[in-house]
Amino acid sequence: MSRFVVRFMKDVLGENGRQSEICQSTVEVDASNEGLATELAKKKFCETQSLCDWSLHADRIQVRQADFPS
Repeated sequence: MSRFVVRFMKDVLGENGRQSEICQSTVEVDASNEGLATELAKKKFCETQSLCDWSLHADRIQVRQADFPS
């Protein structure tokens, strides 16, 4: 199993009218691959945010394998 860091990102407009990207949440999961990590993170995100669909609070998902120092 590998550890993945999954970030739920959203584009928002600031007071100055400029678009900005913010992270709605970060979830760490253990999974055998990136696809499974994404699905597990979606489920956790929905549970913690009391949502039926992750896309209600985020526009996209970033998945990265966690880096552990040697």
